[in-house]
Amino acid sequence: MAAAIRVLVEQGVVETRPGQGTFVASRVTTVPAPADLAWQTVALGARRPGEEELQALLAEPPPGAIPLTGGYLDPGLQPTAALGAALARAARQPAAWQRGPAEGRADLRAWFAREVGLRADDMVICPGGQAALSSALRALAAPGDTVLVESPTYLGALAAAHAAGLHVVPVPADRDGVRPDQLAAAFRRTGARLFYCQPLYANPTGATLSAGRRAGVLTAVREAGAFVIEDDYARDLTIDGDPPAPLATEDPDGHVIYLRSLTKPAAPGLRIAAVGARGPAGARLRAVRLVDELFVAGPLQQAALEFVTSPGWDRHRRTLRTALRARREALLTALRRHLNLDIGPVPRGGLHLWMRLDDGVDDVAVAAAAAAEGVVVFPGRPWFAAEAPAPYLRLTYAAAPPELMDEAVRRLTAAIAGSRRAS
Repeated sequence: MAAAIRVLVEQGVVETRPGQGTFVASRVTTVPAPADLAWQTVALGARRPGEEELQALLAEPPPGAIPLTGGYLDPGLQPTAALGAALARAARQPAAWQRGPAEGRADLRAWFAREVGLRADDMVICPGGQAALSSALRALAAPGDTVLVESPTYLGALAAAHAAGLHVVPVPADRDGVRPDQLAAAFRRTGARLFYCQPLYANPTGATLSAGRRAGVLTAVREAGAFVIEDDYARDLTIDGDPPAPLATEDPDGHVIYLRSLTKPAAPGLRIAAVGARGPAGARLRAVRLVDELFVAGPLQQAALEFVTSPGWDRHRRTLRTALRARREALLTALRRHLNLDIGPVPRGGLHLWMRLDDGVDDVAVAAAAAAEGVVVFPGRPWFAAEAPAPYLRLTYAAAPPELMDEAVRRLTAAIAGSRRAS
């Protein structure tokens, strides 16, 4: 017993008090000195442009706020039951947990390829569209190279380009998409060999490249000996009519790098996308993907394949079309009622409206004031690679139900009025 007590005393568990006995040792709580992490500021250097804005874009709205921002469907629009059932079935199959081909399952690659007229061997499965875009930029360009982008363009593309060390040059775009004459001029002036665009329901503007400009864009790319990354993120988010075919279907010589994701039309957790390229560009892309992730999780690939090849996929897209139309119309009606604002032309698909503010209004200040009023919107300024020509807001109609749109715009109207008084 005495020996055991000595050990406990040495370990600081008990203490002996002469004439009183043995007691549990009193613990002295020591507060560690705060770590000095200041050295990391010097070691890391300046932050990359776009990182802070992308984090803000993905931030969860505060409780009670109405979200008119975000890049994903409202949970009520997501086919989570079907996806959960498909993933559960995939998880019970031992083969799904084994290492698959680095480029992804052949049958899933074939599904993506059929949708655009490419070969399955041309496609690579990626864990989401952002990963596919990041890999494509790094596969097709080296740090210091120039990439051309529409102006405005997807904020995540700007962040990915800066992260890859690329010099970003904007090309003017309007309601009919990028201007081919300005694209050709930008290629000549910069010597760029890469152009990133969203020809269908572009984020943030909702613009679709018009039929009269498609040939001009492809001609400018071919004459420059360049590649175009076609980000077809919204093909399954069509609301009105049928979407035009991808640019890749009009490209016989491998200039178009095609990217399509299932995340936007399904659920944020379905991180499955594909990127397609032919020839040496495809080999470069597969090599980059191998280094980045080795391969995409097998159960997720199998669940995605089961979902998109089932009747539930078409049923979901039909339901989604109806729901997005109702939300878009509710937001447009509220904008007309409270702000006497008509947004035209109305995007025929996608998730967003691009709202022009009056000259002199600070879009960043309006977004901050709107958050204080309980509605979350995103300012237009970060979507431009250079100076914004005017103030804008990006309003998302997919993140809140139709019955909240009127109250959301009422709060936004109050925020705009307050910003005008403050200025």
